[in-house]
Order: sequence, then C-alpha cells, then structure tokens
Amino acid sequence: MKKNEISILGSGLIGSLLSIYMKKRGLDVNVYEKRPDNRKGQYQEEGRSINMALSDRGWNALEKAGLKEKVLTLTIPMYGRKIHDEHGKTSFIPYGKEGQAIYSISRGRFNQLLVDEAEKLGVNMFFGHKVEDVDLRTNELTITDANGSQEKIFSNVIIGSDGAYSALRNAMLKQVRFNYKQEYITHGYKELSIPPTEDGEFAMDPNALHIWPRGSFMLIALPNPNKSFTCTLFLPFDGERVCFENIRDEKDVTSIFETYFDDAYKIMPNLKEEYFKNPTSALINIECYPWMLKSALLIGDASHAMVPFYGQGMNCGFEDCFILDELVEKFGTNAWELVFAKFQKKRKKDTDAICQLAMENFEEMRNEVSDPKFLIRKKIEAKLHSLYPKDWIPLYTMVTFSNMPYSEAYAQGKLQEKIMDKVMSSPLISQNWDKLDYEDILYQMDKAKAV
Repeated sequence: MKKNEISILGSGLIGSLLSIYMKKRGLDVNVYEKRPDNRKGQYQEEGRSINMALSDRGWNALEKAGLKEKVLTLTIPMYGRKIHDEHGKTSFIPYGKEGQAIYSISRGRFNQLLVDEAEKLGVNMFFGHKVEDVDLRTNELTITDANGSQEKIFSNVIIGSDGAYSALRNAMLKQVRFNYKQEYITHGYKELSIPPTEDGEFAMDPNALHIWPRGSFMLIALPNPNKSFTCTLFLPFDGERVCFENIRDEKDVTSIFETYFDDAYKIMPNLKEEYFKNPTSALINIECYPWMLKSALLIGDASHAMVPFYGQGMNCGFEDCFILDELVEKFGTNAWELVFAKFQKKRKKDTDAICQLAMENFEEMRNEVSDPKFLIRKKIEAKLHSLYPKDWIPLYTMVTFSNMPYSEAYAQGKLQEKIMDKVMSSPLISQNWDKLDYEDILYQMDKAKAV
C-alpha cells in the first residue's frame, strides 16, 4: 500500500495554495483532484468562468507564499461599485478610501498559476483521481484514477479542501456528534459575458464592479484582462414573475433584458446563445463542526461554503491557509491534532460571521444599492471614517481592507448599523447630511459600545 505524508483533497484555489504552504514546510505533499488537468487541451477563455475578487486577506496569504507579484499581473483593480438604473444611468460608490480596490481575476487562470507553482516546488498533483472513500479510523483513502483503476492509500495527514461537496466531509458525517447544516438559497446564477468592442476596448468602465440591482434579482459584471466582462445573472429559480423557470425561449430572454438591463443588453451580442448554453447553478451555504478528526481536517468551502455576495469566499479560504500555516510554524509538523484543534477553535466564529454577512449582503446588492438614501448613508460613513479613522471604520472596509477577525468586524458593524439607522431616520437627511454633527454620532457610538 502506498503511504503519503500529507494528502490534500482538491486542487482548486485553496488546495493549491495550501499545498504550496505545506511543501515549503518541508513536507511530502500529494494532491488528488477528480477533474482533469485544465492546463491541458484548450482552456476556456476568460468570461466563461466565475471571476473572483481578491482583497486584503487574499493578498496577505499570497504574499506570505511569495506569489503576490505573479498574481498581480492577472488582475484588474475595481475601485467601487458602478450602479446601473433601469434607464441606463450610472452612479459610482467607492469601496474604500481613494486608491483602495478589490481585484478581479479569472478563476481558471488563477488556478493554473497556483498549480504550476505547486508543481515547481515538488508537490505531486494527481488529476483524474476521484476520492471514493475516506476511512477515518485507519486514515486510508480509496481512490479511482482516470483509467478506472482503484487503490488504497494510507496518509499520515488528510486535508479536505474539496469544496462544498467534500468527500472528506461526507466521511466525517458518518462519525458520532458531527453537526452539519446546508441551505440552498432561493436564487441561482448563470454566467454570461460582455465582449470587447469592435475597436478591441472595454465596453464599460473596467475599474468598477458593475451592478444592475432590480429588487428580487440582479446582474453583475467584472472585467477581464482581454477587455471582456464576466457577467453573472442572479434570479430566483421560481415563484417570481422574473425567474429562471419563466425564461423558456430566446423571446423571453430578450424581453427580460430589454426591460430590466437594456444598457447591458445592447453590448451583449452573444446573450441568447450563452443563456441557453451555460448551466443554471445553485448557491449553497454550509456550516459544520467539528472540522477535524484526529489528523484529518476540513478547510475552505469544505468546512464553510458561503454564498458569493461579499466577495470573501476565496479570500476567507486563503486566510484559512495563512492561519493554518502560522499554527504549523508554531507547533511543528509532528503535532497535527493540536494544530487542527487550535485552528478550528480560532477560526469557526469568524467563518460563521462572514457566512452570515454574505447572506445579508445579498439583500443590499440586489435592492438597497439602488436607493438614493443608500448613497447618502455611504457618504456619511466615509466622512466619519475620514474624520475619525480609528474610531469609525465602515463594515465593508473592516471586512475587505483589513485583517481584523470577521467576528469582530461583524459585531462592530452591527453597532454602527444601529447608530446609522437612527441618523438615516431623520426626514431631512437627504438635504442636511453634509451638515451633521459628526462628533455627536461618534459620541453615540461610544455610548453604544459601553453598553
């Protein structure tokens, strides 16, 4: 029987980065991925896979792995949200202070780079290898390769970074006292694209995340280096007038887009073909605990899959890798049970917080951002942050442009939300927002903290 020092299940973004961290610790690392190697054959062009938004937590983890500069060349900075109303007018809401940005990157290109870097270091990548079973009593993996041959592999350490439908988590589900909850939200998504113009340029501002908020549904678009945009349409599966169930033919697609996303429709020549070619996918939120059993651990989406509405799924997973590596550095590579126990204790409350924030942000993105008062609220918060940078930090800034634990950001954000709700309740706020007593708002915040 083959014996491995450490086996990582899944070669996605989290698994690949984690393999780099573990290899740099001098470990013998083997990665098993059920899908074929996407670096071979013709790779899908950008605009055909979900784009990711890299922010500070992700960059922090990449920098520690020595990959920041290489990854930066694949990204495009987005300095804020560009909101498109139903008449084609746009308004811009900055994400943070001037110069602060999140970075659009194609998942496929990014994954290729991480796999390449892992292999350069000597990580053993096994594509087309499906994990059929994990025996957690003996730490044995049953794996079927691309030819259908099956083998059993013993591994000292097993880490499941194999996503929302994790094979390792399925094995843990059979254990006593393993808590598990999954929730599919009412909405699904479909990938679409906006190609470059005839002149080969971006069809819209490339340095913004574009949102068409329409109450119970929305469209978003992120830029690609090849001057296209990757678009994602979020609709209810059913039960609403505008839902996936009610779009049955090209006429329905045209009608929906001309009615609700007309400015986007005019620059989407491949819309009807893409709509019926690309799958409609579900969105899932997963919570489970414990994440470990002896020397086996769940990480990333395998332990805390979240909906994509705060742009933190990948960044959170990368932060998992960063924190796990810190613990390995502190306790060594001969104390895995201790490392894993410390990891889950430190991390669980933070991943619970960001999963909750992601659910809450869906409401904001599809509905509130189109409200003129939302823009005023953001301006007031930005002013407070500029006047009192250490005392009032907008929630989005805490989550996206800092490494503050998610749970602390969540708690602070809820306090600030209460204060801002009071401020915004004034009937004259739209006229008088720039004449507010900002010192008094801060005083109210300090009082709320004291309670």
